[in-house]
Amino acid sequence: MDSLGPRIKELRLEANLNKAALARQVGVSDVTISYWESGAIRQIGHERLVALALALGCPLSRLLEGDKAHRPAPLTLSHRPPAPWHTPTAGCIEMPAELLSIPQGQRWHKECYLLTPAPGDAFEFLTEGDLIAVAPTELFQQAGLYLVEHAGRHCILRVTLGEDGNLQFSGQDDTSSYPAAPDTRLLGKLLARWQASPL
Repeated sequence: MDSLGPRIKELRLEANLNKAALARQVGVSDVTISYWESGAIRQIGHERLVALALALGCPLSRLLEGDKAHRPAPLTLSHRPPAPWHTPTAGCIEMPAELLSIPQGQRWHKECYLLTPAPGDAFEFLTEGDLIAVAPTELFQQAGLYLVEHAGRHCILRVTLGEDGNLQFSGQDDTSSYPAAPDTRLLGKLLARWQASPL
């Protein structure tokens, strides 16, 4: 939070507020605002931070972390394990419900990651530059596309529940369906996909 002071000032100017106007909305003096912006006061209580974010018209995460908090970088998806979300740089994203491919009336409250194919790694259902939102799960949620580990490699397959109650896997052509092998396991459910298009 070392850069919190300058960030308060930057967001105040962005919101077109002077110190006195911001102070009134937060319930402190304009001198306190000056101290916060200069860094003379580094400890700001949670209630004041929430009031600041509200007055500045920004999410609390942006106030505390800056713009980088709103720019999740996609993780690269390669054929080699481990799953991308097991890397130290993995960061969850929040997905608006209207962008998710889940049945109406249901909600997804679990973590979600933005992935893109690694350079040189081609996947069925994806081309270079595509983005997918994947929620880690080892359980079948509903029919759809899943990130699957099969024979020690990552692949994307359509997964359905067969008439016999066992999972069935199929590729993009949908012409052949095969049951799960002992070395096949679900890693994550694709909740959304954005395809790259030429400009």
